[in-house]
Amino acid sequence: MDIKDLTIRKFKDGLRNGDFSVREATEEYLKNIKENNPLLNVYLETFNERALEKAAESDKKIASKRDLGSLEGVPMAFKDNILIEGQIASSGSKILANYRAAYDATVTKKLEAEGVNILGRANMDEFAMGSSTENSAYGVTKNPWNLECVAGGSSGGSAAAVASNMALGALGSDTGGSIRLPASFCGVVGMKPTYGQVSRFGVMAMASSLDQVGPFAKTVEDAEMIYSALRGKDGRDSTSVDKDVEAINLSNPSDITIGLPKEYFVGGLDKETESAIQVTIDELKNKGFKFKEISLPHSKYALSVYYIIMFAEVSTNLERYDGIRYARDVEASNLFDLYMKTRGEGFGEETKRRALMGSFVLSAGHYDAYYTKAQKVRALIRKDFTEAFKEVDYIFSPTSPTTAFKIGERTDDAMKMYLSDILTMPVNLAGLPGIVVPVKGRDASMPVDFQLIAPHFHDRDLFALGKYYENL
Repeated sequence: MDIKDLTIRKFKDGLRNGDFSVREATEEYLKNIKENNPLLNVYLETFNERALEKAAESDKKIASKRDLGSLEGVPMAFKDNILIEGQIASSGSKILANYRAAYDATVTKKLEAEGVNILGRANMDEFAMGSSTENSAYGVTKNPWNLECVAGGSSGGSAAAVASNMALGALGSDTGGSIRLPASFCGVVGMKPTYGQVSRFGVMAMASSLDQVGPFAKTVEDAEMIYSALRGKDGRDSTSVDKDVEAINLSNPSDITIGLPKEYFVGGLDKETESAIQVTIDELKNKGFKFKEISLPHSKYALSVYYIIMFAEVSTNLERYDGIRYARDVEASNLFDLYMKTRGEGFGEETKRRALMGSFVLSAGHYDAYYTKAQKVRALIRKDFTEAFKEVDYIFSPTSPTTAFKIGERTDDAMKMYLSDILTMPVNLAGLPGIVVPVKGRDASMPVDFQLIAPHFHDRDLFALGKYYENL
């Protein structure tokens, strides 16, 4: 068994054919983690004993041919902001360094019910605040393609786990591109579902109106298997829905029109990215797909709108970390001193910056000027997409203006770092589904993924389109 060649589909076939057991596969992954994690810093912790016990349970099920899950034995990594009962969930922060989850997140329960074997918790930007995993309190995750480059963020550990064969699939969360950007930087598939398609219960909130959990995988088919196990309404998450639109039939590509937003192609793309994206467009055109230039005029405001809304929701969500409910060992003479020491020592610089900015935009005298106005423009951004989908069936774009950048290259320039997500964050503002897929057949040093965006609840269409491209 060579884990480098495995996909979830091949893993399932191998188990069915008796080529290997779940325990043998799990041991192989844990061995690879032990050898390579010190170099890449993908996992903050692995659950070796737990994983081997779960593997033994799966092998018993397989032997009896009963109660098999759709992902039986599949080794996965979970982002460190997803609760796993009894395990530490630090969200990449010192303030939660010793916090152990009292219950499972809904996505944890769903995947374990389908037989998933959780290998460990993956590194991330603190409280998912970042585009490079450089904001983790536990060190940066390095890109498996080039150790001098970032893996992307905030779900950098999850993306790198799949890219480096330290997991067969992974879970991340996407607030403004935190699944899609690291997937692109690491050359794997990453998918952000329609807002509400996957429960957020038990996932530490960053910006509640933007956050969504989604899968990382080596192939689009694998990502769809994980998504299928995740989706669905959850009574413990009032924003979740149960709406599953059947995938489009792609037997006649000439019936499909794909939009190219002119605002996403106006300069700023590096030559490597621009070339890869154009090659993909040409390939799809050759198969009959129609392309049409469209306009998303309010996209130029997306960066400002996203950060105002996100800052505001961050400041609200971080209020709970007061040194009492999630206690740290801090000596304080009074309540104010406790707050200052807990948050001052527990939060990193980027987290403090965002919390302070959020308090500012929500403060009296600034609320209407910033937060209220941002919400109005958000509605216009969503309307732009609604109007665009009257002209085209799907939207195509680059995922990032550049390939993965060097570690430390943008840490001193917050605005330059924030611009990394400029092509992904409008999708979150509109609550739409988006998938990123690696461009094939390139002889290049760093990977490039393209992005596909669909109307609300047409998540299955993205998988259909992605699989079509992979099979060209």
